[in-house]
Amino acid sequence: MKIEGTPYRSVWVNRDDNWSVHIFDQTRLPWTVDILRLTEPSEVAQAIKSMQVRGAPLIGAVAAYGLCLALRQDARTESMEREAAILADTRPTAINLRWAIARMLTVLRNTAPAERVRAAYAEAAAIADEDVAQNEAIGRHGLAIIQDIAAKKPGRPVNLLTHCNAGWIATVDWGTALAPIYMAHDLGIAVHVWVDETRPRNQGAALTAWELGMHGVKHTVIADNAGGHLMQHGEVDMVIVGTDRVTRQGDVCNKIGTYLKALAAHDNNLPFYVGLPSSTIDWNVRDGIREIPIEERPATELTTVTGRALDGSIATIRVVPTASPAANPAFDVTPARLVTGLITERGICAASEAGLTELFPEHA
Repeated sequence: MKIEGTPYRSVWVNRDDNWSVHIFDQTRLPWTVDILRLTEPSEVAQAIKSMQVRGAPLIGAVAAYGLCLALRQDARTESMEREAAILADTRPTAINLRWAIARMLTVLRNTAPAERVRAAYAEAAAIADEDVAQNEAIGRHGLAIIQDIAAKKPGRPVNLLTHCNAGWIATVDWGTALAPIYMAHDLGIAVHVWVDETRPRNQGAALTAWELGMHGVKHTVIADNAGGHLMQHGEVDMVIVGTDRVTRQGDVCNKIGTYLKALAAHDNNLPFYVGLPSSTIDWNVRDGIREIPIEERPATELTTVTGRALDGSIATIRVVPTASPAANPAFDVTPARLVTGLITERGICAASEAGLTELFPEHA
C-alpha cells in the first residue's frame, strides 16, 4: 500500500545493511509517520509490548525478525530458545505471534548454529511474503461479497462498518478486513466505511481512518456506540472485522467491542464477516470464551487520550477523575453463532469446525 504515493510494507529489512529491521511507530500515527530502525531483540519485544507495532499478523512477522536479530548476537541453542520465549510472551492473545515463533524454531532447531542467521532471515522473509499473498487472497474472496451487495443496490454506495484496525498497517500488506474494501474501491465500486473510533486506543479513529484517507476511500468516523443505531436505520449493509485468534469451532477473538457489533448485526439481520489468514486459527482451542487468555492492558490507555491540541502540538490528557480506578480488557470473544462467515486465503467458510476443516482438511 502507499503513503503519499510511496509504496510500503509494514515491516522490512534495511536495504543498506541487509540485517536491521524497520517498522512504523504506530503510536505516533496519524500525527506523524515515524519509521523505527530495530537492531536488538529487546527493541522488538518492547515495540510489540508498547504497541508501536500491532495487528496479529504483523506482530508475528516482526517477532520472526526479532529472532533473526537475536541470532546475530548469539546463535547457540540455549540463547535462541530463551529469546524466542521472551518474544512469544510479549502479547498473550494474538495467536499469530506464537505461530510465527514456533515456525521459526521448527526450522532453526534443525539448522546448525553457523547457518542459523541465514536460515532465520530466509524464513522470516517467507512469513512476511506469505502474509502479503494470503491477505491479497482474502481481499479477492471478500470482494465477491461486496460486489454482490453492490449489484443489489445500483447507484448507491455499499456501506460497511468495521471495528479497530484490520488494514495494511496491521499486517505486512493489504490487511484482512480492509483488503476487500481496497479492492472494491480500486475497481470503481462505490464504497463507504463507517469507522468505529475503537476506544480506548482509538485504532479506528487514528489508524483505519488514516489508511482509508491515504487510499482515497470514503469513510466516516463514528463513536463506538453509534453502530447499532446506524444498523437500525438501514445505514449499514455489512460488518467486516479482523481477528487476533479464531478457535477450531469458529469463535472469534478481536478488539474489545467486537462482540457488541456482532450482537447488533444479528439483531438487524445484517451479515457479520471476519477476515483472517490461516495463521490466526488456533486449532488447539475450541471454546473461545473459556480458553483464550484476554490481555488486560494498562489502565492509562483508558484514563488518558492522546491527540493534536488546538495549537498543533501532540498532547496526552487525562479524561477520568484521578481517584477513579479503571479496567482495560483489550479483547472480547464473539461466539461462532453470531458470525456469518470467515474469509480466509482459501475461501469463505462457515464459522464452525466443519467449515474450517473443509477449507483446511490437514487439520481435520
